[in-house]
Amino acid sequence: MESCNCIEPQWPADELLMKYQYISDFFIALAYFSIPLELIYFVKKSSVFPYRWVLVQFGAFIVLCGATHLINLWTFNTHSRTVAVVMTTAKALTAVVSCATALMLVHIIPDLLSVKTRELFLKNKAAELDREMGLIRTQEETGRHVRMLTHEIRSTLDRHTILKTTLVELGRTLALEECALWMPTRTGLELQLSYTLRHQNPVGFTVPIHLPVINQVFSSNRAVKISPNSPVARLRPTAGKYMPGEVVAVRVPLLHLSNFQINDWPELSTKRYALMVLMLPSDSARQWHVHELELVEVVADQVAVALSHAAILEESMRARDLLMDQNVALDLARREAETAIHARNDFLAVMNHEMRTPMHAIIALSSLLQETELTPEQRLMVETILKSSNLLATLINDVLDLSRLEDGSLELDLATFNLHAVFREVVQLVKPIASVKKLSVTLVMASDLPEYAIGDEKRLMQTILNIVGNAVKFSKEGSISVAACIAKTEPLLDARAPDFFPVPSESHFYLRVQVKDSGSGVNPQDIPKLFNKFAQNQSLANRNSGGTGLGLAICKRFVNLMEGHIWIESEGFGKGCTASFIVKLGIGGRSSEPDHRVVPLNRVQSNFPGLKILLMDDNGVSRMVTKGLLMHLGCDVTITSSADECLRVVSPEYKVVFMDVGSPGTSGYEVTRRIHERIPKRHERPLIIALTGNTDKATKDNCLRVGMKGVLLKPVSLEKMRSVLSELLERGSLRES
Repeated sequence: MESCNCIEPQWPADELLMKYQYISDFFIALAYFSIPLELIYFVKKSSVFPYRWVLVQFGAFIVLCGATHLINLWTFNTHSRTVAVVMTTAKALTAVVSCATALMLVHIIPDLLSVKTRELFLKNKAAELDREMGLIRTQEETGRHVRMLTHEIRSTLDRHTILKTTLVELGRTLALEECALWMPTRTGLELQLSYTLRHQNPVGFTVPIHLPVINQVFSSNRAVKISPNSPVARLRPTAGKYMPGEVVAVRVPLLHLSNFQINDWPELSTKRYALMVLMLPSDSARQWHVHELELVEVVADQVAVALSHAAILEESMRARDLLMDQNVALDLARREAETAIHARNDFLAVMNHEMRTPMHAIIALSSLLQETELTPEQRLMVETILKSSNLLATLINDVLDLSRLEDGSLELDLATFNLHAVFREVVQLVKPIASVKKLSVTLVMASDLPEYAIGDEKRLMQTILNIVGNAVKFSKEGSISVAACIAKTEPLLDARAPDFFPVPSESHFYLRVQVKDSGSGVNPQDIPKLFNKFAQNQSLANRNSGGTGLGLAICKRFVNLMEGHIWIESEGFGKGCTASFIVKLGIGGRSSEPDHRVVPLNRVQSNFPGLKILLMDDNGVSRMVTKGLLMHLGCDVTITSSADECLRVVSPEYKVVFMDVGSPGTSGYEVTRRIHERIPKRHERPLIIALTGNTDKATKDNCLRVGMKGVLLKPVSLEKMRSVLSELLERGSLRES
């Protein structure tokens, strides 16, 4: 690399060598300068090369070598001293750097070529990956433990099992020395040790709830490290020397707990907390890790949720059991009520028939006795017997009607009827009694009142007759007015009847009936009591009117069935009384059947000489009494006591057959069918009339269905029998019993 400063001219071959050296130095310098550029690029792109400072030193060495060769280009010709000084300096620096680099490479090159360096590098990277994988595995393990604990805790909805399972699973998962649960007492002023894992401390030990350490835990929703010497952490015997392990505590919300008692636990209406204490093994350097604390917090929340679910389940089970008990009691009460209703109905049906039979005898014989020659004193006695008997018969009818109304078995018999005729008949029925008391009775029917209507004619007439009868009964003098009209839409709503909501329509109308009397009146305070069963106004009861207190109660129920409203008005004693009611009726056309409701008195025959009548009745007294009535009216009566006897005797010569259908064992319906079969011609058949004490609609329907011409209800007086025979002979059937 060195060249002589003084060169003498030589042969041409030397000049050629000099030129080659000149060109070689130029390319050497170019190569030296390109190598550092490549090293710089390598260092910049490499992020893992560990000896960057060695490369910098090696790059400086190469740059200096290149500079030396570059400066040497000026030495091939005559040059100045400055060039010589620069050349010397460059060579000196190159020598120093080259020696330093050579010495450094002696130590570095073996390391670079050694496997240990690469292993250490890979080990460091592997350690970092292991730490990351460990963290992931820890999180997965924590999640697995949480899922496992949650599954174990929620595998049952028994509160005690939930709490015990929680302590056992936490102790096993976290390798705890002790785990305990403190619950608030009933007073809420103390925490009571309720459950422990190792049972090293007796359950029932209490501590004040307002301790600072407890307030600290309750005020945070995270697991809190507490002193092993705190009262809630003293869960182990104090004998022996040991280094206590770390202790953490976490609150457990008691959500929606009701009547939740373990060792006198309180009934909690507000949100409170239990305290869970967990202790690591003593004489151990182990400490609580973050993931373990997170596990404890999650488990505490899961326990709270499981307890709330258990509480809700227990509440629902208690409610279900209570509901089942109530349903059983209600079902038993319903069955008992149905049995009582059936027993009452059976009793009333039997008593109805059995009571009407002797009543029939009393009324019939009394009416016959009244036709004989009697002294005034005897006639007064007979009339008293008849009045008392009629009152008793009315009471029987009222009791039966009320019974059917209360059990819901009474239904309205809807049909088209003559509404005007109903009012006229009521007035005709009460006029004889009113004339005796010198009372004037007036009937006013509005001009727009329909002549025909659709409804239960019998119940409507019974209601009107009861109210008008009361007016006659409780009036000593003066007058009684009966007014009937169509109720207008506006006045229908009455503040006294908030449940009465009339709905006008083109297919029906509301009938308003008002009965006003000049009697002694009613105390306004007693008016509501008049519609109660067996209740009477005291002033009315004191008059010895003979009422039973059932009439208005039955009328109110009939009016309710007809979707109406009834009320009474009076200003007080001595000022009269006004009874009004509104009922709903259908708008009906003229009935195709002629109306024979009332047989005028001048058309009622007094006697029926030679009229052949067949009487079938299994009761000897009733049979004798009915025969006496008919014979008194001049009839030729044949009596039978059984169905077979009746069928043997019956023939076309008998015009009327009275047949008892209410007696047990008597098949009046079958007898009627067999009579019709025996006498096929209609005009030759006798008129068969049912004689019964049963007032139910089914009896009447059955009688009419088999071909009977009517139903005659016991008891029967002489006048009633006379009217029945007159109607039968005139129209061939009875319109009403």
